[in-house]
Amino acid sequence: MIETVVGLLMFVSGEIKEARIQSNMATCLKHKRQAERQYNESVSYKCWTGQAELEKNIDGSKSIKSLRIK
Repeated sequence: MIETVVGLLMFVSGEIKEARIQSNMATCLKHKRQAERQYNESVSYKCWTGQAELEKNIDGSKSIKSLRIK
């Protein structure tokens, strides 16, 4: 299923390695600040809003399967 979501993206050496769904942009920015406290030169974070293909997990939660970047 494809939905519009707010996601926290983790980049390692310029490549997206992880994407987590956030409830809203404020929550995303909060989690981004927390993650950036553990500094690593090759890791960066970005909050993103857009279309993503989602999948349901066994526990009923949703996770990002792929991003629809224009």
